[in-house]
Amino acid sequence: FKLELKHSRINRIHLLCSFINFKFLFFFNLGVYRRKAVRAYKSYDFFKHDNEEAMKIRKQCALVALQDVKAYLNDEGGQIAVFDATNTTRERRELILNFANDNAYKVFFVESLCDDPDVIAENIMEVKVSSPDYPESGSDSVMEDFLKRIECYKVTYQPLDPDDHDKNLSLIQVINVGRRFLVNRVQDYIQSKIVYYLMNIHVHSHSIYICRHGESLHNVEGLLGGDSELSERGKQFAAALRGFIEEHKLSDLKVWTSQLRRTIQTAEELGVHYEQWKILNEIDAGVCEEMSYKMIEEKYPKEFVMRDQNKYLYRYPGGESYQDLVQRLEPVIMELERQGNVLVICHQAVMRCLLAYFLDKGADDLPYLKCPLHTVLKLTPVAYGCNVDKFDLGVEAVNTHRDRPLVSSTDGMPPPFLRRNSFTPLSSQDQIKRPRLYSVGSQFNARTSHAPVLPSMHFSEAPEGVDSPQIKVSVNTEE
Repeated sequence: FKLELKHSRINRIHLLCSFINFKFLFFFNLGVYRRKAVRAYKSYDFFKHDNEEAMKIRKQCALVALQDVKAYLNDEGGQIAVFDATNTTRERRELILNFANDNAYKVFFVESLCDDPDVIAENIMEVKVSSPDYPESGSDSVMEDFLKRIECYKVTYQPLDPDDHDKNLSLIQVINVGRRFLVNRVQDYIQSKIVYYLMNIHVHSHSIYICRHGESLHNVEGLLGGDSELSERGKQFAAALRGFIEEHKLSDLKVWTSQLRRTIQTAEELGVHYEQWKILNEIDAGVCEEMSYKMIEEKYPKEFVMRDQNKYLYRYPGGESYQDLVQRLEPVIMELERQGNVLVICHQAVMRCLLAYFLDKGADDLPYLKCPLHTVLKLTPVAYGCNVDKFDLGVEAVNTHRDRPLVSSTDGMPPPFLRRNSFTPLSSQDQIKRPRLYSVGSQFNARTSHAPVLPSMHFSEAPEGVDSPQIKVSVNTEE
């Protein structure tokens, strides 16, 4: 039978889609519509198949939700709609398929099946106790009521049948919380990405510990990026971090670092095995590497203003934006979802991105999340969010946080996302930036041997080490 195990998994997909910038996706949860139609949930009786009045309400809620799906996809610019409901009968699925055919929508079914009583009980305790259906109920009464609701579902439940009746449908069956998967007729990129996410997101109890490296020499000097070593206080933090791990008895902890010296030196002090991830390297500041904010403001005043205009989309010349960083961190997010307890020793921008994922923060807030040095955050994902515990290890450090500035005029400058990155988007220990062929509209000829030029309005002078001429080009943004 099908169980409502989907809520934890769907919540993780929602967070992931928001994190990687699937802007045009929306979830239509039928429980929300039901709770609006029936103000107070009383008991499992509402879900009995012979409760005709309740069945009419449930069907009407489904029809209203489908009309909202239509408005979202046709009129509001939406591209992906998740119809989040039990959909346990062929009659209900036929209703959805007919609706989709009438409107030329593609349909992909996701079915979660479970016959393990221990997993069912654990899921009810984790997910349903905090459900809006049970705002003031004790855990025992929630368990009893929801088990009876499952029995109501079982009476009419008709599973997807990819071998016969549903062989032409695009679908995935997630069996016993990811122990097995059955995939049928995946037809496009979006469906393949959904399969990828579902096969990597595991609903299990674990904690993720995140901290920045110990204070570095560049931190003390107020310089961005680079690959400097730890300061004396940074070394003290590394020793304190080892004590923290021993005190909390985190013997099974996996430790991940970037490939930059300050994170490696922090991990070395722990005396445990650790893995280096290049994609955990700090955001690439391009021509602004190893400069202070004051130096950037003096040398690249327009760049400084543009970054304040939209810190998430702004891309350093020859470097990265926060949006680029989010994209390259996707494999780390996937692996964090799969693993047990992990300690990630990373950098300020990287830590902001990881926090934004688990705490469901948007692009406006992400670049300004406070991630102080010498502080460990313990993140414990739960069904409807993430619990956060903060540990200050008591070692002083400089404050590297820059508050959200008051936005000033850019005097007609284009938004920062119009810049195309002509260098590799991955941070590298190499001091030489490797140019690559990357189109800038119709201005770039793939047969030429030099790197594409960038609009000169983005630079007050040519970046050091770039040989290609800084030719003025016009970028037409009008359709």
